[in-house]
Amino acid sequence: QVQLVESGGGLVQPGGSLRLSCVASGISFRFYDMGWYRQAPGKQRELVTVITSGNRTYYADSVGGRFAISRDNAKNTVYLQMNSLKPEDTAVYYCNARRIILNQNYWGQGTQVTVSS
Repeated sequence: QVQLVESGGGLVQPGGSLRLSCVASGISFRFYDMGWYRQAPGKQRELVTVITSGNRTYYADSVGGRFAISRDNAKNTVYLQMNSLKPEDTAVYYCNARRIILNQNYWGQGTQVTVSS
């Protein structure tokens, strides 16, 4: 059974930082591209950042230079360090695991991030 469990969300003031974690089980983690998506109220889910199995990274323009994704294959964990947070970063953040060659795509339950003074 595949599980992706996110943690680290919460309420933070503008300009603050948070670090999200996603622990995966039930998959061969090192072979998966891992991503973070977010969905704000009334909006579609959007890609925030991806780190491939080969450690290449991609960031959405809206978070480039402020967010950093990393992975620890020994711990089956992917992280999202979020700095200089803005109110528009408020959303539910979802962890994603994808292995294209096997047509596998898994989601976590999400963790709420609220940026507000």
